[in-house]
Amino acid sequence: MPGHPSRIELERGTDRAELRAAVHADLRVPPQDGPGPDLRADARHNRERILGAAREAFATRGLDVPMAAIARRAGVGVATLYRRFPSRESLVVEVFADQLTACASTVDDALADPDPWRGFTTAIEKICAMQLADRGFATAFMTAFPAATGYEHTRAHAERRFAELVRRAKEAGRLRADFDSADLVLLLKAVCGVTADAGEAAAASSRRLVAYLLQSFEAGRTAPLPPPPPLDLGHLHPVAPR
Repeated sequence: MPGHPSRIELERGTDRAELRAAVHADLRVPPQDGPGPDLRADARHNRERILGAAREAFATRGLDVPMAAIARRAGVGVATLYRRFPSRESLVVEVFADQLTACASTVDDALADPDPWRGFTTAIEKICAMQLADRGFATAFMTAFPAATGYEHTRAHAERRFAELVRRAKEAGRLRADFDSADLVLLLKAVCGVTADAGEAAAASSRRLVAYLLQSFEAGRTAPLPPPPPLDLGHLHPVAPR
């Protein structure tokens, strides 16, 4: 009936809620600094400042930026930072939890497209656009966080669903048969590189590079490639523990 969501839409919304809950299950926020409402508000303010500073620092200096540098950027003491986030992993996971959930949802939406090639290309374009909007996300997406089981569960979900996108596009005869999951990693790393120093031209540079690569992925246009490199998501960027 008009105005009422379909069963598929409801199920998709449930899936997204479950993915979001899985990621945020890792986020164990320590108790607030005191019982009074002023202190609780101050603690929440510090937490948001830390998250904002961390997001900027990760985008410009990578995930291994010193925690002390993040504290300085946030205008808080190092002890305050560690009280809120006792490890670098816990900070990275919380900074990028929503982006990871959005990435997984993008792949799910692409699988719902009845056109396998359009679903595949749309997923690639949207994931690369997310990467451009938050330049630390691609590195976080390609970093393993073994202790963050919810985060790892959501990323594994995205990888499985992307593999299904690849399978559908190949079976439809639109994606070249030798496309490998490592090619997604190469694409993300290439976009990182081409946009790192592009300034105002970063968006245009990313779109053009992605368009070139999507054309090269299409079946029937190219000669065989060398074997894929031994790359997979989650094992490219070890993060310093502190």
